[in-house]
Amino acid sequence: METSLSVIATIMVGVLIWWPLQNLVLAVFAWRSPQRPRRVRRTPDPVPFWIVIPALNEERVIANTVRNALATGTRYTPVRVVVVDDASDDATPHILAGIRDPRLHVLRRELPMARQGKGEGLNTAYRYILGIARREGSVEQTIVGIVDGDGRCSEGMLDEIAELMAEKNVGAVQCRVRIHNRHKTLALLQDLEFGAIADSAQSLRDLVGSVGLGGNGQFTRLSVLARFHPGPWSACLVEDLELGLRLHLAGIRVRYTKSAWVTQQGLTDVKRLLRQRTRWAQGNLQCFRHLRGLTTSRFVSGLGLTDFLIYLLSPWLTVPMSLLLVGLVAASAVALATGSTLGGLVATVDTLPTSAAMLVGLAMLPSLLWGLVYWVRLRDENILRCLFAGLLYPWFLALGIIATWRALFRLMSGRNGWAKTERLAEDGQAAPPMPVPMAAPAPVSQPVRLPVPRPTASPVAVDPSVTQPIPAAALAAAEPTRPVPHPPAETEPTQRLERV
Repeated sequence: METSLSVIATIMVGVLIWWPLQNLVLAVFAWRSPQRPRRVRRTPDPVPFWIVIPALNEERVIANTVRNALATGTRYTPVRVVVVDDASDDATPHILAGIRDPRLHVLRRELPMARQGKGEGLNTAYRYILGIARREGSVEQTIVGIVDGDGRCSEGMLDEIAELMAEKNVGAVQCRVRIHNRHKTLALLQDLEFGAIADSAQSLRDLVGSVGLGGNGQFTRLSVLARFHPGPWSACLVEDLELGLRLHLAGIRVRYTKSAWVTQQGLTDVKRLLRQRTRWAQGNLQCFRHLRGLTTSRFVSGLGLTDFLIYLLSPWLTVPMSLLLVGLVAASAVALATGSTLGGLVATVDTLPTSAAMLVGLAMLPSLLWGLVYWVRLRDENILRCLFAGLLYPWFLALGIIATWRALFRLMSGRNGWAKTERLAEDGQAAPPMPVPMAAPAPVSQPVRLPVPRPTASPVAVDPSVTQPIPAAALAAAEPTRPVPHPPAETEPTQRLERV
């Protein structure tokens, strides 16, 4: 009995030491900038980009997202945008039809094939882009990026990606992720997580060769995606992370950049955040199946494998470790009530307050450290808010533990459904009663007051050559139309709609 208690106590001490030590080492990499390509010159030839935006009921954000994506293109990084409308039943189709830009392609997926997960929507866009690139002879040069329905790209992002992709052994690049509605406390915690902690982790992974791909701001060569034809993305609940693992297993280098970023909405209520994190945790549990391949892969370095082991095993270890923590708290309560040390497992009554203070300190100091790093490195929030976020971060992590428990129960019960995260209105106001016409792209900094109500007109036949906005009801009844090759001719419609 005493031996078992001694083992448990040793494990708990090890965990308590590991937590601050890991965060201290990780925080150092907040100051590391990923290495720039060496002895590589960009060719003067343009690098064609496609930005894919998966959309399911995105009426609150889609207009600004599409306009921002279209505005990222330059002379040397021409961009086209594909929106995969996954059978939206809100005003999303109507809003998209009102954006008059020949570089915008809208793929409409219909039920029952639609709403089968984000991965299937991305695969639809990939096959569509591949078909066009093959006709144009640009498969080897084309780069495909993923931006979520609420994403906003930083200025010069595509130039940054093109520079990193100038190295032929680089097959994919992950950009930094930030939260743009961080005036809310819960969203601020998510920005601390993405903008500081995840950024430091990715900077370390860029050094050891284990960069992970995220769903927002990932860019991959079309020729690399074609190696996994016909479906680069799987049905995994974290299809982005799994694609990254598949790239590493294939010996394809993935880079990280913090000087190009995508911002997204943070969730501002606990219920939706818990639902999102449960999906992520379940996807991480699913990715455990790649562990054997990683351990035997000749493309994965020893340090890279160590990192893979940590973040693939962590979700599975969260459950037993949380049980140990709860057991330690319960044992401390019993010891306090009875005066027993339970065989030396917990401190004596006299030293229990000191031990408890040390425990709290070990838990809080790393979080305060991250609050300080967040303030020093980003400088877009005042120091009091940053330290406040650090103080709250352990409670934010507790939500992750709860989400992992929920994910494990879902996995054991065979529930693999994908729940879409609802968006927030970007200006925080109700939608206007009438649609706003969009004759030309507006500056990204000026919010578009959308959504608009769905039209109630009866379905009518659609002429794909028209230049006027097409009502959503008309889109639902439209016959499939073939896309017009890029670049557009003078008689080209202002948008392509493809039924898939």
